[in-house]
Amino acid sequence: MSDPTPVIDDLREESEEVDRLVAGLDPAQWALPTPAAGWTVAHQIAHLAWTDHSALLAVTDADGFRTLVEGALNAPHTFVDEGAEEYAGAAPADLLARWREGRAALEKALREAPAGARFPWYGPPMSAASMATARLMETWAHGQDIADTIGVMRPPGARLRHVARLGVRTRDFAYGVHGLTPPAEPFRVELVGPGGELWAHGPEDAPQRVTGPALDFCLLVTRRAHRADLALTADGPDADRWLDIAQAFAGPPGGGREPKGDTAR
Repeated sequence: MSDPTPVIDDLREESEEVDRLVAGLDPAQWALPTPAAGWTVAHQIAHLAWTDHSALLAVTDADGFRTLVEGALNAPHTFVDEGAEEYAGAAPADLLARWREGRAALEKALREAPAGARFPWYGPPMSAASMATARLMETWAHGQDIADTIGVMRPPGARLRHVARLGVRTRDFAYGVHGLTPPAEPFRVELVGPGGELWAHGPEDAPQRVTGPALDFCLLVTRRAHRADLALTADGPDADRWLDIAQAFAGPPGGGREPKGDTAR
């Protein structure tokens, strides 16, 4: 049973970093279009606030969360956009306050969750550590959209290890949401972290493997960059296929981004 405290701490720091990106923006900047089609900066923060609220219900109010799931099942391809749209119409100051309040309530609930508890989600049930990891992944990914929009370069840091690990752990999920049968054998994933350290997952002798920069892998599994623009290498046909469909977030397959045609990172 893993201690959720470190990843909850990292989730708070990731959220504070994204908060600093938007706190000083003027209303016109909140309305800027981001790389996510149809989403402004406000929609990005609205989505984080809405999803934090969903996670809070999952941890504290199973019946309330079940109602959300029923809505998602009735509109599987639009409920995420609808959730963002619901919150995005607020004034930027009110939206930011709502996100701050919601993420603080979620952090408190995760820290107070009973050891070993598991909570419902749009995919498989999750522990407190897994829930915090998923929220960190989304916070980083939507923060990346915002940073790209306002022209801020965010240096990658150690918190990316959570995103990378989730990307590896969701391999079979990615196959499943595409209607494909996951490979029977695990892959070896070797990623170079921001400080030059090796982040390795899977058996050393696995015949199929993925290698490359950890940042590129995280951009891939959050669908924030096209594979063609990233310096990731796959050895083996199944590993190669995975890089085309990898997805660390719950829900239907993400559309991803168009290739920029730039040289690989």
